[in-house]
Amino acid sequence: MRKQPTIFFYLLGAYVILQFSWWAYHIIQLTQEVGYPEAAVSKRIGMIIGEGLVFFLILIFGLWRIMKSIKKEHELAKRQHNFLLSVTHELKTPLASTKLYLQTLLKRNFEAEKREELLQKALLENLRLEEIVDAILISARIENRTFEIHKEKINLADEIQKIVMQYIPKYSKEFFKLNIKDTEIETDIFMFKTIVINLIENAIKYAGTEKIINIELTKKEQRNLLRISDFGPGISKENREIIFQKFVRLENEETRSKKGTGLGLFIVKEFTNLIGGEIEYKENVPSGAIFELTF
Repeated sequence: MRKQPTIFFYLLGAYVILQFSWWAYHIIQLTQEVGYPEAAVSKRIGMIIGEGLVFFLILIFGLWRIMKSIKKEHELAKRQHNFLLSVTHELKTPLASTKLYLQTLLKRNFEAEKREELLQKALLENLRLEEIVDAILISARIENRTFEIHKEKINLADEIQKIVMQYIPKYSKEFFKLNIKDTEIETDIFMFKTIVINLIENAIKYAGTEKIINIELTKKEQRNLLRISDFGPGISKENREIIFQKFVRLENEETRSKKGTGLGLFIVKEFTNLIGGEIEYKENVPSGAIFELTF
């Protein structure tokens, strides 16, 4: 939303209120000058003031709702702009890297070990590209409400360990501290794994100097509790209410140092709701973020 239409709306709203007050004042004056008996004048003035007050309150309420909608649209437009910038960057990086690896392989003759290493790097970049596209498609399906829940019996501890094992080659075992108990439930395995992966990716992104991510799976009041925590900078109080909204990124897109599209936590929130759970952000001590999933 551009600034000019917003300023125009504020000026128009102020003009309408002033004109309304001015005409109400003149109507009261005219009523007093007509020459009606004093009781009739008082009754008419009371009626004018009463009806005018109701109309005025409706007008103010309408203007407030419109201003709120304008602000909401302005914030959404800003987030969408940031999303386009981030997606452009996120798509170009793996494409450029893959192109470089393949060009290097074509131009030079490498030993089998080096050749395999470059191919593995190209495949990893391709996987990253695939994950970005999947996040966009999942987000679109969530908004279109085309997801169906397919429940099956799974062992949560086993699934979490399988997910963590995918990160071991890159981050080592010491990067993760697991405290998970065997727990079998019926849930949608795709949604559950997507939630866990996005929360782990988010924790890795902001792991902080400790470079440790804690993953706990316990019970809380007869419900399952999954807690994923890091020791990074955490999230400021003013941003905690918006972190689960679509396209939200807490860094400036022009100067950002962390990768991401602003869809991860949005998908986490929506999938958590679909499987009948709740997601909550908590502040870690002495620093960092904790995401608690109960289901």
